[in-house]
Amino acid sequence: MAVLVTGRILLDTNVFINYLRVGRHGAWVWGGRESRIRFLSAVVLLELRLGADTARRERAVDRIQAAFPAERVVAPTPALFDRAGALFRALHGTGSRLRDRLGRMNDLLIALTAWRIGAAVVTANSGEFNRIAEHLPGLVVVEPSP
Repeated sequence: MAVLVTGRILLDTNVFINYLRVGRHGAWVWGGRESRIRFLSAVVLLELRLGADTARRERAVDRIQAAFPAERVVAPTPALFDRAGALFRALHGTGSRLRDRLGRMNDLLIALTAWRIGAAVVTANSGEFNRIAEHLPGLVVVEPSP
């Protein structure tokens, strides 16, 4: 069953990647008729740039970035970085057993940024974001519909 999401949304990296690879989630990426105000996380932009290893992929990231006015590109504040460190410890301890600590930290920064601006996180990685939401009252996590 599809859930109607209105208001502020912040898209996780995997939503953009699914769009770029197989054309899924276009309405989430480019907007639709729903009453949504889309935001782009600077952390998501970083992850997309890291994967832009060809000229074609660079242009795709350029198009995505251009679709968001500068005031809708949001970054974690110093206080959110501090809170991310504390949340990482609460969720993962030192993280020494994780294969990918950076990805988990990026998810925390994306979640905290969404939480700070009152936006729902739209992600195909709802399991990890729901774990984070247990520590951030009010954070809404939504899986994108095709």
